[in-house]
Amino acid sequence: MSGRTMRAVVLDGPGPAEALVIRERAIPTPRPGQVLIRVRAFGLNRSELHTRLGLAEGVTFPRVPGIEAVGEVADSPGGEFRAGQKVVTLMGGMGRVFDGGYAEYTCVPARQVISFDSDLPWSVIGAIPEMLQTAHGSLTIGLDIQPGQSLLIRGGTSSVGMAAAILAKRRGLTVLASTRDEAKREALDAIGVDHVLIDDGGLAAAVRRIVPDGVDAALELVGTPTLRDTLRATRVHGTVCFTGMLSNQWTVPDFYPIDYIPRGVRLTSYTGGAADLPGGVLQEFLQAVSDGTATVPIGKVYTLDDIAQAHTDMEESRTSGKLVVTT
Repeated sequence: MSGRTMRAVVLDGPGPAEALVIRERAIPTPRPGQVLIRVRAFGLNRSELHTRLGLAEGVTFPRVPGIEAVGEVADSPGGEFRAGQKVVTLMGGMGRVFDGGYAEYTCVPARQVISFDSDLPWSVIGAIPEMLQTAHGSLTIGLDIQPGQSLLIRGGTSSVGMAAAILAKRRGLTVLASTRDEAKREALDAIGVDHVLIDDGGLAAAVRRIVPDGVDAALELVGTPTLRDTLRATRVHGTVCFTGMLSNQWTVPDFYPIDYIPRGVRLTSYTGGAADLPGGVLQEFLQAVSDGTATVPIGKVYTLDDIAQAHTDMEESRTSGKLVVTT
């Protein structure tokens, strides 16, 4: 960085990973009610892949992608935060309506900034905000999980899937998690998953061999291609929460609820933002990671110059866990 410029990843329009180009840009000037953050790291999300592929709604180009970032406050003209304070930011239109976290600086509304205290490496902290928000919200708002219950995570080696498994084990649940790749079984064993299932598109029978009446709760992260089977793996009065779309398939054609949803099984969904990640939940999780009682499922860490490779790895699901870029 030189003077009042920064390096930023710019997407001029939908395209391949190579469409993500690093450019010198002016550092944004925050207005009262906004916070300028010196970005130290950011996580990659399927949402940003959807943006790059032209599947996301409401995006204008050129755009700096990125729905989350972690770093330090550079300027807060409204006085909401002090300079140098460690913060995370996520959602709220980042990377879609306004420029996001794929840069050395990002300027965001103060309402979507959360402060924290931690000495963990930025590469670790960068993996957490959106992953934790989505996993925590899915398990609490979406599924209302309770200790002692059984939970199926469909898409278990995704970053949200692994985070959900870690949180669920900390809450005393029995966790079943799926992966399409036998080579990724070890990653799920390592975070304490009780039953790893190899997903060939039909898991309901395998789940019911373990939990004959069906699981109490199921987190659907693959999307509509597997949703019907996930519903059939769930017990009467159990709940399925539709959160993710790893398949990039969002809708159910010719949806006929009485035929599609097994009787007595509840179907919910979850989406959230910064307001759904309480500061106390973030701080408690960071402390648990520092104490060694929780882990952060990081797949790989990149530099800003590696952004095209990082996107390719995400698109092709080459790793288990969260992909993080440091700046």
